[in-house]
Amino acid sequence: MLYFDNAATTPVRPEVLDAMVPYLTRWFGNASSHHAVGEAAADALTGARRRVARVLGMRASDIVFTSGGTEANNLAVKGIAIAAQLQRGGSGFVTTPIEHESILESGDYLARVHGFRVTRVPVDGFGRVAPDAVASALTDDTALVSIGYANNEVGTVQDVAAISAVARSRGIPIHLDAVQAAGWLPLSAADLGVDAISIAGHKLGAPKGTGVLGVRGRIPVEPLLHGGGQERGRRSGTEDVAGAVGLATALELAEGERVESAARVGALRDAFVAQVLARVPSARLTGDPVHRLPGTASFTFEGTSGEAVLLELERRGVVSSSGSACAAGSDEPSHVLVAMGVAPEVAQTAVRFTFPHTLSAPLDAVAAAVEASVAAVRSGA
Repeated sequence: MLYFDNAATTPVRPEVLDAMVPYLTRWFGNASSHHAVGEAAADALTGARRRVARVLGMRASDIVFTSGGTEANNLAVKGIAIAAQLQRGGSGFVTTPIEHESILESGDYLARVHGFRVTRVPVDGFGRVAPDAVASALTDDTALVSIGYANNEVGTVQDVAAISAVARSRGIPIHLDAVQAAGWLPLSAADLGVDAISIAGHKLGAPKGTGVLGVRGRIPVEPLLHGGGQERGRRSGTEDVAGAVGLATALELAEGERVESAARVGALRDAFVAQVLARVPSARLTGDPVHRLPGTASFTFEGTSGEAVLLELERRGVVSSSGSACAAGSDEPSHVLVAMGVAPEVAQTAVRFTFPHTLSAPLDAVAAAVEASVAAVRSGA
């Protein structure tokens, strides 16, 4: 079986598992406990925090360990926006219509419960948002801008530096959802000009249930979880020390390999895209053809059902997806593709291939499987 759904999740890397085992066995203590076992856990947690901070270009005190990307995004959007509202009365939230559900639904929550005015800045047909359009959406009471670094369905990469410059010029905090970008794109918050950044461990070879929100210390954050005051009061609850160690290990490994793997996988991806477009009538690549994650290729195949094509592909030993795993099973067309101007009936034909960082061989056989699968669906075979 060939697995090409790495945007949904990745296997745990052996090096990550090895790094975690001591903190699941011998040094299993609660990091808040004041004895040898607890202090060993606390030391490991501190070390993991420093390691993550180095990759993100932030201070160790800026790092908040979470249960994953969804929690990190919720804490960023709700926590920063509500804190701004409490401190200075800000009640505007700016994002785009192609964000992950954890961003969009957090915005809906702000509007419904806290009276925020939510502005979703339109994107173009490639899924890119213009910095000038973001600038036009900002007002004196905008509390937060939240942008996805790279889209989870079509792989389009935003011009983050330009967008963050617009927000900074107005003194408005900007949050970056880097869940899909981690391991493929540079993550230095300082270079990108962002104030907060979210990452999920399971996209990088760490276990599910691990995540990080890096948020600059000068940015107030209203906690969503209350209790013992862990994570400097920003996220209460007993820390997952082994998970933090695993995430830090996976992030360091991915960052160390990033430049080489992005170039290698990107070249193989380009050849695969060219083959699919040449072999399959009416196939259309979605997302930006240039500003795109190296490991993502997403298509629509008019005259098919995306779900039917996926079943045919799996019969041929290829596992992929129709888009975000968080929306799997929904009868609704992709909100990302619809926001990009794709007709709903065409959006429902989408199939996404997301490749591992370790991809090293041409994808000729996969392109042939795509051709055969689409043909089978179109013929009703």
